[in-house]
Amino acid sequence: MKTVVSVSLGTSKRDHETQTTILGETIHLSRRGVDGQFKNALAMLQELDGQVDAIGLGGIDIFLKSRNQTFELRDGKRLREAVKQTPVVDGSGLKNTLERETVHHLQRSGQIELKGKKVLMVCAMDRFGMAEALHEVGANTVYGDMIFSLNLDKPILTLEELEERATKLLPEICKLPISMVYPTGKKQEVIEPDTLTAPYFEEAEVIAGDFHIIRRKLPDSLEGKGILTNTVTSQDLEELKKRGVAWLVTTTPELEGRSFGTNVLEAALLAMLGKSWEEVTAEDYLGLIREANLLPRVVSFN
Repeated sequence: MKTVVSVSLGTSKRDHETQTTILGETIHLSRRGVDGQFKNALAMLQELDGQVDAIGLGGIDIFLKSRNQTFELRDGKRLREAVKQTPVVDGSGLKNTLERETVHHLQRSGQIELKGKKVLMVCAMDRFGMAEALHEVGANTVYGDMIFSLNLDKPILTLEELEERATKLLPEICKLPISMVYPTGKKQEVIEPDTLTAPYFEEAEVIAGDFHIIRRKLPDSLEGKGILTNTVTSQDLEELKKRGVAWLVTTTPELEGRSFGTNVLEAALLAMLGKSWEEVTAEDYLGLIREANLLPRVVSFN
């Protein structure tokens, strides 16, 4: 049996563990939140080092990718470097493969029509695979990186502009404490709608991207809209249902009523491959995803 642990800077209230089987391999998965305490995350990582088969980092990225560039986050690098033996991943490998594949699968299969839809992607710089795939299937996408991460009313309307903004902003943003640009700890427990983000939610037919960013600004009504995201709990499902959401897709499959984060699933696949993170290719991940038939979770609330 393989053992995979996700160490998350998020709230411990979302902790969960389960056991699953992928291609005949039994894998024990667990998520452990440190409530935003960076030093506790470092300590937990050092304790797990050499004791588990793979580690996922939650609530933080090691890398942010754009079309032509990769940017390393200072805090993500510090956490990764605390682990000397066990492979560590942040989910970016699946964001560029599984999430890209999910968008095309939904369009090809006819399950969800995305072509021509007004999509609000709350943050594209941490999920460029999804952002690019939405463009490829013909979605009319607004990228909300400046709005949701920097509180600036500056929507990004093209991938070219996204690349330009990334080049200018990410070198400095990557030096900031992660808590300044992403909900960590108890911030993941709070919903605070505001007048800046509300019009963008209202205009969109589909809201896409990281669920913690989406959830933090959820308006009271999302009547008839769709959500394309990553990790949700049963409580999150209730929050969406009462707001009138029509459908939900998570890029990771459902395991015991829960969709784990991409970092957890990537760590599981890495453990199965038996390679170091540096050796793994996108083709390795895609091969396992297709062989195991790991399909997105699709929930209809109607």
